[in-house]
Amino acid sequence: MIVDSIENLEAYISLNPSFKIVAEFLKNNNLENLEKGRTLIKDTDVFVNIENVKGKSISEAVLEYHRKMIDIQIPINAEETYGYSPVKGLPEVEFNVENDIAKVPGRTPQFYLKVKPGQFVMFFPQDGHAPCIGEGEIHKAIFKVKY
Repeated sequence: MIVDSIENLEAYISLNPSFKIVAEFLKNNNLENLEKGRTLIKDTDVFVNIENVKGKSISEAVLEYHRKMIDIQIPINAEETYGYSPVKGLPEVEFNVENDIAKVPGRTPQFYLKVKPGQFVMFFPQDGHAPCIGEGEIHKAIFKVKY
């Protein structure tokens, strides 16, 4: 997991060359003006989902993880809190291969972190995360990058 300011995203390109595609997209597009839904950037290897979600309480949030994709999550209009636990310590659950997601309900995250607009949080396949914790409606971007 990485948390940083959007302007520093290029510092992480050595971890995955597709991060450069995301950084260029962010330079050339205003997230606030993108329509809700999925925008393919490089086929299905790099895309962004723009969502408006109702903020959840800590008890409502569910840990999830992915195997094929890295999440780069960016809150646009409001601070968002995420729960975090390493996947290695989570119990075995059914994995939805088609949607590249497993959900681990009833598990309390190891810790929580807050991400503000102008920042991003990056979750790798080893990172269990419980997103969308906050109040009111959260307008956010979720970039998906092939691992």
